Amino acid sequence: MDGRQSLVPHLVVDGAAAAIDFYRRAFGAEEVMRVPAHDGRRLMHAELRVNGASVYLCDHFPEFCSEASGDAKVAPPPVIGGTGVTLHLDVPSCDEAVAKAEAAGATVTMPPQDTFWGARYARIRDPFGHSWSIAHPLAGGRAG
Repeated sequence: MDGRQSLVPHLVVDGAAAAIDFYRRAFGAEEVMRVPAHDGRRLMHAELRVNGASVYLCDHFPEFCSEASGDAKVAPPPVIGGTGVTLHLDVPSCDEAVAKAEAAGATVTMPPQDTFWGARYARIRDPFGHSWSIAHPLAGGRAG
């Protein structure tokens, strides 16, 4: 490895450019790169840094997804009717991070609360259907 993280979430969305803008406003994401598609509307690939971690994203390209390729279900959460993944974000203040994400357009699905495992924890859904948990450790506890 060249120092890069060895596991990177790769989000599929409808509206990758808008998603980049949301992740900037909600999580302070930094755009590393973007590769536009030939149609001039969608992005083939983009890389962001969120809390120091890489996150890849791209627009949905249904014209390239098929049962034969095994990619028929690689689509944004609204297209497949949900998501089986929650991305977790450790932050200095759960309440502040959730408020910032909500102001940027996220839906709070579980308000911040103190948990039995020693974290201040909340969950949101971003405008593109992806689920996020957000937490910070309580005194003597561990987030995540």
